[in-house]
Amino acid sequence: MFSYHHQLRVRYGDTDQMGFVYYGNYPYYYEQARAEAIRSLGITYKQLEESGSMMPIARMNIKYIQPALYDDLLTIQATVPELPGRIMIFQYKIFNEKGVLINEGENHLLFMDAKTRKIHSAPALLIEKLKPYFG
Repeated sequence: MFSYHHQLRVRYGDTDQMGFVYYGNYPYYYEQARAEAIRSLGITYKQLEESGSMMPIARMNIKYIQPALYDDLLTIQATVPELPGRIMIFQYKIFNEKGVLINEGENHLLFMDAKTRKIHSAPALLIEKLKPYFG
């Protein structure tokens, strides 16, 4: 299992009239953590795309447990529970500064050929970087 922790501070513009992080911003938070998790492996989304692979979201689930507020420092744990095949699963847990779990989510990303738009297996470049975590 591969896991990465990403921190971000809630910006004022991320909140709604109630002072809570607007529910639609959580997928952006997931995306930031996912991109940085991949970067921590030594590759980037840009490199994956340049190699001919796109990664569209096929499924997303979000569980809102407790609101995040303006200026909260959030820690997002992004986990890849299994070595990807044609689908890469990311699971997320968001904790506030007190270490309280406030949000959980999961998304499934497909690997798609950028030119043909056909689904294919995970690129060897990504598998090579993830294999050590799935001994």
